[in-house]
Amino acid sequence: MTIEITNESGVDVDETVLLRLTEHNLAELHVSADADLAILLIDEGAMEALHVQWMDEPGPTDVLSFPMDELRPGTEDQPTPAGLLGDIVLCPQVAETQAVAAKHSTIDELILLTTHGLLHLLGFDHAEPEEEREMFGLQKTLISSFQSAERRRGRT
Repeated sequence: MTIEITNESGVDVDETVLLRLTEHNLAELHVSADADLAILLIDEGAMEALHVQWMDEPGPTDVLSFPMDELRPGTEDQPTPAGLLGDIVLCPQVAETQAVAAKHSTIDELILLTTHGLLHLLGFDHAEPEEEREMFGLQKTLISSFQSAERRRGRT
């Protein structure tokens, strides 16, 4: 599995946490070890340009996902086949603002946004109430599982 993380945001982010998180989540979702994805951290100006271009909405947003091979979560018996998951684009400046409002750390917000973006790459959406319940429930489960794994390793 190749997970490429590029930080062009100008904000210092612990990329190793995002790497461990993504590896954890992909394993939990039974995605092939041969699947690839990229995580790009960009500043507000670049994020606003993407937000306008792809969503036709003004202002920077926190996360955008660009799926490629339309892969879906697998099962223990039948993992997701190899392929290109796509790109997750994060804006740490927006994440920091949201973290302050939510009263948690910026890295906690980036963990939430990275997990959210990954679920979008795997076909989850939250346009309808039932979809939202499913996606946000899985998101919460994955983050909780990751945090437990990090505590067991003495990383938090």
